[in-house]
Amino acid sequence: MSIILYSTEGCHLCEQAYALLTEAGVSEQVDVVDIAFDDNLFSRYGVTIPVVSIYDNESVSELGWPFDAAELALWLKSHGIN
Repeated sequence: MSIILYSTEGCHLCEQAYALLTEAGVSEQVDVVDIAFDDNLFSRYGVTIPVVSIYDNESVSELGWPFDAAELALWLKSHGIN
């Protein structure tokens, strides 16, 4: 299972989302993906970043901004990440 933060350089909301992931103790499990270098990702997430995604073998779950520490913790826990 991997956690991806869709982001782009200079996005202050993305920085806030990463700070929440750090507070949750999962930043070492997070891959930050810059959407600016991928047309498909930019089309999909260009106006909605930051978006946190969890991929496992069979499904994808996404948490879009805005979210706070409590919402993030609950979402992570619902996917077996504490």
